[in-house]
Amino acid sequence: MGVHPKTIATLDDKRAIEAAPLEAQWDAPNLYAMLTATARAHGDRPAVSFQLKSGPKDKATTLDWASFAAAVTRAANLFRSLGVAKGETIALLLPNLPETAVALVGAMTAGVAAPINPLLSPEQIASILRETGAKALVTLAPFPKTDLSAKAAYAARNAPDCRTVLEIDMAPHLSPPLKWIAPLLAPTRVRAGVAKVLPWADTLARQRGDALDFDDTPGPDDVCGYFHTGGTTGHPKVATHTQRGALYNGWLVRRLLLGPSDTVLCPLPLFHVLAAYPMLTACLASGSQFVMPTPAGYRGEGVIDNFWKLVARWRATFVCTVPTAVAALMQRPVNADVSSLAYALCGSAPMPTELFRRFEEATGVKILEGYGQTETTCLISCNPPEGARKIGSVGLPMPYTQIRIVDFDGDAPRACGVDEIGEICVASPGATPGYLDKALNGALFARAGEVRTGDLGRIDADGYVWITGRAKDLIIRSGHNIDPAVIEDALMAHPDVALVGAVGQPDAYAGELPCAYVELCAGATVTADALKAFAAEHVPERAARPAHVEIVDALPKTVVGKIFKPDLRARALERVYAEALAAAGVEATVTAEDDRTLGVVATVRAAPGTDAAAIAETLDAYPRPWRMADA
Repeated sequence: MGVHPKTIATLDDKRAIEAAPLEAQWDAPNLYAMLTATARAHGDRPAVSFQLKSGPKDKATTLDWASFAAAVTRAANLFRSLGVAKGETIALLLPNLPETAVALVGAMTAGVAAPINPLLSPEQIASILRETGAKALVTLAPFPKTDLSAKAAYAARNAPDCRTVLEIDMAPHLSPPLKWIAPLLAPTRVRAGVAKVLPWADTLARQRGDALDFDDTPGPDDVCGYFHTGGTTGHPKVATHTQRGALYNGWLVRRLLLGPSDTVLCPLPLFHVLAAYPMLTACLASGSQFVMPTPAGYRGEGVIDNFWKLVARWRATFVCTVPTAVAALMQRPVNADVSSLAYALCGSAPMPTELFRRFEEATGVKILEGYGQTETTCLISCNPPEGARKIGSVGLPMPYTQIRIVDFDGDAPRACGVDEIGEICVASPGATPGYLDKALNGALFARAGEVRTGDLGRIDADGYVWITGRAKDLIIRSGHNIDPAVIEDALMAHPDVALVGAVGQPDAYAGELPCAYVELCAGATVTADALKAFAAEHVPERAARPAHVEIVDALPKTVVGKIFKPDLRARALERVYAEALAAAGVEATVTAEDDRTLGVVATVRAAPGTDAAAIAETLDAYPRPWRMADA
């Protein structure tokens, strides 16, 4: 296993690493230089592996580091041959494939990569192409069960700067009996209005792979990525990333965890910062193997069912996961040898303590919960591999990352004390220079180089970071950001509705589910069930449709007339926990209120003689904290 003999256990270890200048930690000016150094050192070792189907014996393909570096070199040369200049954008509308990893690093070498979530609507994709000024788009050729080629064609037609579409053919990843499908798909290509459509593999093969054809390679401060935030609802914001931030994220995971003998099983999408930067670039920095099971990762057919067998197949030492995936995995038996695993790296949303317990008991593998954002090129903090893991916290700040908790509610920003809740602000080498839309940057920074995360939290006496809420009011369902305004606007369209407040209610599987509280117009008689059906019809994103709609006499409001959402979150917490206890046969009442160190917390008053273990077994499955009332 690749754990370093001396890694971070305490804040003193972090400070010891920081005693050396950041520039002394690596000598590569960009990701391409880091890749070529790894290819020289570990050229014949496996680099990137992929299997189209999820079975433990299904066909798989692997590129070694020498081959991967050569392919990235060809990709960078290809993009330049298409007229993409340094600083210009190549968009990637792709599922997880070896070609996706090649195109991503190649685009960051020749210009700026803009990975786009394939689940976005064609209109949203076109909007991102226009905002980033993408000159080329890499996507799939037509293939069964996906409309990505048609989405790409629509988006490219509606993005005037996008001159070329490069199509990746899936046929090489098919088992031999299925290759006959590919030729039948050629007539279905949607090309009308697209300036130029080229086959990826053939066009790539004509480029040289031994050296770059250009000298103006990027430096540490050059922009290498445009990653959009959220994106399941509303208009995504596009954050800029630099080579330094990408190198920093890769170096961090290599320094703390990975070596060339390690294998990372990563079923997370490469259009997301967690997979693209800490995971892929850490393998690029260390020579570890990066394994992608199916194009859709955890959403791929059979991946959850076969997950432990995939761990055994690849002898994975690390898996990258999220709480919802862990919850699904715990509904399946651990039916394979997982003794190769050192850690499960978990992010995207808070992990319920009960999930920690179940996972570690079932697998014997420790979870390292971390915290990151698109606006910081991902990594901010993590529970230390060799130190105390405080379950429920997101650990210690990463080396060279400084975290402040700031109260912005007064006349001037004020730094908070130990265990005092405020907004989490982050200064690090990965901090974004800003959003591509500069009009959005006014609220992004607390001060120069320090990002306001929008998350509420505290730092305890040992330096551990705890997230207690979200200043942004976003609802995070299974790692997807949902803007409450999307729900509120849809319900406000109903003629009987006067006001709406949408918040997240705790959920044992998804972390949060959207719910809505509605104040009706005078004399209205519409029911909550009717409003829920109305929302299901009018909220465009399925994940944003409220799981619960409740009619109230009056919504809580501030003195200036704004809806006071902390009261709604407390109300939702009381309802969800009371229903869960009742379903478990526990007689108790639940109240919720703000706590100085925990945020909104539930207090349980149980009937005399109630088994406290039954309460814990029920409520520990949820992400929000609870406590027993004093006797």
